[in-house]
Amino acid sequence: MAADALNGERMAEPTFYLVEEEHHEPGGNTLLGFWIYLMSDALIFATLFATYGVLSTSYAGGPSPREIFELPLVAVNTALLLTSSITYGFAMIAMQEGKLRGTQLWLALTGLLGVGFVGIELYEFSSLIHEGATPQTSAFLSAFFTLVATHGLHVTFGIIWLVVMLVQLGQRGLHPENQRRLMCLSMFWHFLDVVWIGVFTFVYLLGVLR
Repeated sequence: MAADALNGERMAEPTFYLVEEEHHEPGGNTLLGFWIYLMSDALIFATLFATYGVLSTSYAGGPSPREIFELPLVAVNTALLLTSSITYGFAMIAMQEGKLRGTQLWLALTGLLGVGFVGIELYEFSSLIHEGATPQTSAFLSAFFTLVATHGLHVTFGIIWLVVMLVQLGQRGLHPENQRRLMCLSMFWHFLDVVWIGVFTFVYLLGVLR
């Protein structure tokens, strides 16, 4: 009887199994979340492009693109932003090689090019408004200012983000969290370059050639 009771207790003992936890790459959720943000931002710009496409010939007696756009100035601005994309690429290479000073230098140069881009854009806006080509003049100008200004605000936000990253790099160096944030900023900055290529081609170039 004692042996049967002992066997019963052994059978009643719970059995434990070791389950291997699924491995998740550190920061994977952050990168995925940022990709989702970029896709939502792409939808916003797609809407603005579509709106401009519909209203781009609604001049309401006001000036047309050929009369107000200065392609040489816009070309310089485009060169600044595309060059900033290259310098940011060099910053990422320096980061991967563990070169803190090189990363900071290329990021600072990227920020300066971004400031130059925003400065030229503000000059263009002020010149147009001084000439009487305001967002209230026509549906075309309203759509133009909305699209280009939205992109400019994104670039401004990117510059602020760059400054914050330079401060964090000075404090913590090439910490894995800082590297992950630089990767997110890289995607954001290159995304803005792609959007601007669309603005330059669809708004300025086709507007002048139309």
